[in-house]
Amino acid sequence: MQVYQRKRRRPVAEINVVPYIDVMLVLLIIFMVTAPIVSQGVKVDLPSAQAEALPADSKPPLVASIDAVGEYFLNDGDGPASSPKTLEEITIEVAAIIELEPERPVVIKGDKNIPYDRVIQLMATLQAAGVPSVGLMTESPEAN
Repeated sequence: MQVYQRKRRRPVAEINVVPYIDVMLVLLIIFMVTAPIVSQGVKVDLPSAQAEALPADSKPPLVASIDAVGEYFLNDGDGPASSPKTLEEITIEVAAIIELEPERPVVIKGDKNIPYDRVIQLMATLQAAGVPSVGLMTESPEAN
């Protein structure tokens, strides 16, 4: 009588990637459809919020201000703000201060009635002067 030996199958060590490709294509389609919707601006009414104050042991911040008329001022924390300045003057002064004190915090203090464009212009000017990050100064809701 003849005995048949059963051949052992070796396990397949390959991963089937077809289901992963299907999932990836579905996600790609979802992102392509939702990307234009997410990138559009929506008009919102921003809520008041508590902001975290600068630490007491930090250096006094460099404050770039915009008044209600739209004039720019620069206060280095040592005294009152000086006379109105142009964006070019602010660039030169801030670049000199940041070169000496690179860790010094910089904040923008803007009147709530000025156009948003003026704040963006000031932020771009500060970035061109070498400021790594800019904060926005706010009032707490209880002060109103």
